[in-house]
Amino acid sequence: MNFNNGGCSPSPRVVQDVLRRQLEFSNQGPSHYMWRYLEPEVENVRTRLARLYGCDPEEMAITRNASESLETVLLGLDLRAGDEVLTTNLDYPRMIQTLQQRERREGIRMVQVRMPAVPKSHRELIDPIERAITERTKLILVSQVSFLNGQIFPVKEIVALGHRRGIPVLVDGAHAFVQFACDYGDLDCDFYGASLHKWLMAPIGTGLLHVKKARIPEVWSLMASREDQKGDIRKYEEIGTHPAANHNAIGEAITFHEMLGMKRKEARLRYLRSRWTDRLRDLPKVKFYTNLDAKHSCALTTVGIEGIPPGELVGWLLAKHSIFVTNIVTDEINGIRVTPNVYSTVDEIDRFAEAMTIAATKGIK
Repeated sequence: MNFNNGGCSPSPRVVQDVLRRQLEFSNQGPSHYMWRYLEPEVENVRTRLARLYGCDPEEMAITRNASESLETVLLGLDLRAGDEVLTTNLDYPRMIQTLQQRERREGIRMVQVRMPAVPKSHRELIDPIERAITERTKLILVSQVSFLNGQIFPVKEIVALGHRRGIPVLVDGAHAFVQFACDYGDLDCDFYGASLHKWLMAPIGTGLLHVKKARIPEVWSLMASREDQKGDIRKYEEIGTHPAANHNAIGEAITFHEMLGMKRKEARLRYLRSRWTDRLRDLPKVKFYTNLDAKHSCALTTVGIEGIPPGELVGWLLAKHSIFVTNIVTDEINGIRVTPNVYSTVDEIDRFAEAMTIAATKGIK
């Protein structure tokens, strides 16, 4: 049972079928069929993805994952020694490492704001950022959903805060995009990056990067692009030879998503989460590292059992119950991250809850 869909989700069979057919078609004559017939379909996918996000297609690039999207901005913005990029202790390690590399290489400064992993209110996520802004702050990086425990950030308020001070905002939407209903265009962020192989269930190795039109000329592409592409969103897709099938199959994933409906999908995810958390919340030794209030989290939840190291619990769940989860350990969190998806069955949820009940009451030895 895959309960780490927050890491990577399988694609529906219809998406796999499109991917397979297009790969087979490509291999009949790659330089002819792939480049002349399949690659142009990327524009249809761009249009549909932009509509799903809520932006102009000319502001939507198709990438391979959230890391590529976010690093395009973090490495592509012109920054000078002493310039500050503000981020938090709840952001993804690869993004932190990207900024640390720029610190070593160019002398910029990463300001990592500390905030509680399990806040009682959204003010605890806004106020530390506001206090950390200085005249040297050139960019704010914030997650819409923390990878650690599913905490939903008040992104719209943080974007507005940055804009009042003339600071652009980059949003890490890797764990957020289409997990729950959201008008992404209304967030008004300058940049947004996400993986599509999580909650959209598109092929593995697909992502998006939204850049406001006015910002496109300000951000260099990761790989070299022509000078006349300076203001073209497609410059971020200049990665050399790549399979057209992967990005084309995103369209089928969008069709599947629209067939489900975002409201029904979110309701299903919340139902599955509440089914297992309700069974465990009153058990001794069980501790939640996620605020279970609906405005703070949705499907992604982190939970621990006192006295059982998370790594050992992960191994026991897999070996004894065929349940795959991942462990999350920080100075505030000591648990496992649990992320079912819409295809997860009620029986699987109940089996997980029963396994956790055994671990909490009888141990795993």
